[in-house]
Amino acid sequence: MMNTQRRKKLDALFEAFSVIADGSYVYLCDMKEDYSRWSQNAVDFFNLPGEYMHNAGAIWEEHVHPEDRNSYRKSIDNIFSGADGGHDMQYRALARDGTYAVCTCRGVVLYDDEGNPEYFGGAIKNHGLMSYIDAVTGMRSLYGFFDDLQMLFWKHQKSSVLLTGISGFSDINDIYGYTFGNRVLQKLGSLLKDAFANKGALYRMDGTKFAIISHDLLPEQMSEIYKNLKSQVSHDFYVNDEHVSISLNAGIVRVDSFDISNETVYSCLKYAYYESKSRRLGEAVIFEDALSDDNRQLIEKLNVIRNSVSENCKGFYLCYQPIMDANTEHLKGMEALIRWKNDLYGTIPPIQFIPVLEQDPLFPELGKWILQQAMEDGKLMLEKYPDFIMNVNLSYAQLEQSDFVSTVLQLLNQTGFPPQNLCLEITERCRLLDMSLLKKMFKTFREHGIRIALDDFGTGFSSLGVLRELTVDTVKIDREYVKNVEQSASDQHTVEFISNLADAFSAEVCVEGVETAQMRDFLRRYGVNSLQGYFYSKPIPMEQFVEKYIREHQETA
Repeated sequence: MMNTQRRKKLDALFEAFSVIADGSYVYLCDMKEDYSRWSQNAVDFFNLPGEYMHNAGAIWEEHVHPEDRNSYRKSIDNIFSGADGGHDMQYRALARDGTYAVCTCRGVVLYDDEGNPEYFGGAIKNHGLMSYIDAVTGMRSLYGFFDDLQMLFWKHQKSSVLLTGISGFSDINDIYGYTFGNRVLQKLGSLLKDAFANKGALYRMDGTKFAIISHDLLPEQMSEIYKNLKSQVSHDFYVNDEHVSISLNAGIVRVDSFDISNETVYSCLKYAYYESKSRRLGEAVIFEDALSDDNRQLIEKLNVIRNSVSENCKGFYLCYQPIMDANTEHLKGMEALIRWKNDLYGTIPPIQFIPVLEQDPLFPELGKWILQQAMEDGKLMLEKYPDFIMNVNLSYAQLEQSDFVSTVLQLLNQTGFPPQNLCLEITERCRLLDMSLLKKMFKTFREHGIRIALDDFGTGFSSLGVLRELTVDTVKIDREYVKNVEQSASDQHTVEFISNLADAFSAEVCVEGVETAQMRDFLRRYGVNSLQGYFYSKPIPMEQFVEKYIREHQETA
């Protein structure tokens, strides 16, 4: 029988765990006595012997699906031997009704004063209790999609996954009402079922999106089926005898690597989907083609990079490119640019991972790390260059966070970096966000002295509209408009037009992509304020930047 004092301590700790369990089953094991307490609802659902159990690990192992037991047993053995300090795993567990529920189990070891393992506790989330059926369409839901995707990894089953959805669906709701809008979704779901009949499983995702997982079709075959469906719905789509014109978008991912997470696959899928929506007029985008990467294990690499974010941004580092005064060519500021490297993949440029990570819920964490690191590094320049400006790129994924303004202000306070020396760079993609909220956000930034720059001006469809809506301090002309500026009359007119336009909005102009002295001299004719490019320096790590612009400067002074 368990000692009374230890039983009281077990109960007290169990209650503490229960407070933060958030709807999960709680378990707590006294490792010295091998005596556990489990949530009563877990006991009821899985038909366990009781709320208190001796040797609960072995009892629970009997409920774990036979195909999942080896990994479960190995994890428990490592925990009780002291090799691991906890676990985070997913497996199937047998319920009272004879079915298996997919469970996510997270646990940690608590140590005594001598550093010996004393308690092992945590929470089990029963995905079987979540809503696996979408109420509108009767299809498997987003939860079902993730569970089935996980099952593919367990079975090492190669598959193709398609995500499709409707553009401008809010207009349909506004014109016809929400009931009619639901019928549109039901009709589209029915057409998708017919199109992929016996070729894949169909899911209703968030919003207006649907997904198909197919073990039989290659991405190119899914793309062809989607192409025919897209053509059909654009011309011949009727709901209640009412003709409705709808436009679809689609992204496709091939899953042939299995040591990856659901979230990585979904982020890649959403990236391809939004490429279809924003750049390809709804044509299906296959993920690998979208990034033009020759690495056959691209998704595996992205999975490692994604995991690095959750490991305190391990492997990420910043490089900096100088921004020079166009007239004096004195150092004016620098732009922070993210990089990632590890021993297996080497150094990876941001174009290969930032567009995908922007679709991931983890991205704001990386964005926060970039801001903090840039501020810490920027302080090294301020003693020598008190007017020095640190430019940091923002993603729309950061801007849509409700606490983003407070995050920036907290980081400024935490690092001691002066707000007037910070410039936040946005692109015209921010048009996707609520403009009134952006105005309020930027108004707060400007009240604190923080500068705003509009990056890559002219490369999107809405740069002029964004410039009209938002007050910015600097307009940055993309390198595409200056690479032939010495020979191209159209590029010359473009630079002159943007320079005059920025001046009309009381904004400075910075030109990116300056590669030669001749290009520099030519651009000076148009009254630009700042220059940036390889002519001055490629992006370099902070140590080299300090060496180049502080130590060498001191030695030659």
